[in-house]
Amino acid sequence: MGETAKTYSEQQRIKYTLKLNEIVDELPDFCKEYFFSLEYTKQPRTKLAYAMDLKGFFTFLRERKFKDIADLKSITVTDIENLSSTDIIDYLRYTKLYVKNGRKVTNSERAAKRKLASLRSFYGYFNKQGLMKKNPAFQVDMPKIHDQAITRLDVNEVAELLDNVESGNKLTKNQLLAHEGLKTRDLALLTLMLGTGIRVSECVGLDINDVDFNNDRIKVVRKGGSESFVYFGDEVRDALLDYMDERKAMNPAQGHENALFISRNNKRLCVRSVENLVKKYAHTVTTVKHITPHKLRSTYGTNLYQESNDIYLVADVLGHKDVNTTRKHYAEIVDNNRRKARNMVQLREKE
Repeated sequence: MGETAKTYSEQQRIKYTLKLNEIVDELPDFCKEYFFSLEYTKQPRTKLAYAMDLKGFFTFLRERKFKDIADLKSITVTDIENLSSTDIIDYLRYTKLYVKNGRKVTNSERAAKRKLASLRSFYGYFNKQGLMKKNPAFQVDMPKIHDQAITRLDVNEVAELLDNVESGNKLTKNQLLAHEGLKTRDLALLTLMLGTGIRVSECVGLDINDVDFNNDRIKVVRKGGSESFVYFGDEVRDALLDYMDERKAMNPAQGHENALFISRNNKRLCVRSVENLVKKYAHTVTTVKHITPHKLRSTYGTNLYQESNDIYLVADVLGHKDVNTTRKHYAEIVDNNRRKARNMVQLREKE
C-alpha cells in the first residue's frame, strides 16, 4: 500500500508501533512476552504508553536499586518479582518530581495512577502465567484523583473568539502577517471543534472524504480505533464549505493529499499545531483561563448538556463508552439539575 493510500489512523498506528518496538528492544527480553499478550487487546498508542512507563520504572530501579546491573536488559524476572510494595511506592514518589537531562520533570496524580496501572497490568500478566508468585503492585493503593472544576469558555467568549478568528482582532503584529491566509482554515477548524466536541486527535485525523455534506456529518476514528459519525449544525457546515473552496486550490505534500486540514507547509496539521492555534486565539479572549483543545470539547459538552439535560446524549456524542465518565465531568451541572428538580413533583395541592 502506498503512502498516499494510508489513512491518518493507519499512519499513526505505524508510527506508534515502530516506537513501541524501539523501546521494547531496550527492555529485558522477558518483557516481549508481555507485549505479545497485548497484541489484540490494546491499541498501539496504549501499548506504547505502557512501554514508556515500564522503561521509566526499570531505569529508576537500575539507578536506585540495581546499581551493579550494567543495563536494563540485564534485569531478570526474579529481580522484579522480589520487589516490595515499598519499592513501588518509592518509584511513584520519585516520579512526582525528578531531574532528567538537567530539567525538572513533574507528574500529576493522574499520571501516577496511569503508571501504577501499567505496573499492575505487567505484574498481573506474569502472575497469571505462573511466572511470578508475588505481585507487589496490587498491594499499592491507586492514587486518589482530586476533582477539578471544568475550565470552559462562556457563551460570550466563544462568540468573541470566533469573531477574532475572522477579524484578527487582538492578534500580535507577527501573528497578523499570516492571519489572512489562515483565517478561513482556522475558523473552520475551531467552529468544528466547538460545534461537535470532537477530540483534537479526531480533528487532525479527518480526511476530505470523511466530511459528508449530504447528511451534515463527519466520520471520526474514536479512541480505541472504532469509527463513528458525528453530526454538525449549520454554523459548522457554512465554515467548512468556505474552507473547502480554499482547500481545493491547495497543493498538499506527498502522503498528505487526503488530509482535510493542511498546514502552511502543505502537510496534515498535527496535534501540537492545533494546540498552538487554540492557545493563540484563546489569548485574545481570556488570559485567566488556560484554554486547550480539550477545553473546547468541555465547552461543547457543557453547552449540549445545558440545552438537552440528557447526560446519555452527551456521552454518546462525545464518544464516552461509560456514561459515568460523562457524569463525573459534568457533575456540577448534574447537581444543579437535581436542585431544580426538588419542587417539580407536587405531593398535595396547595390551598
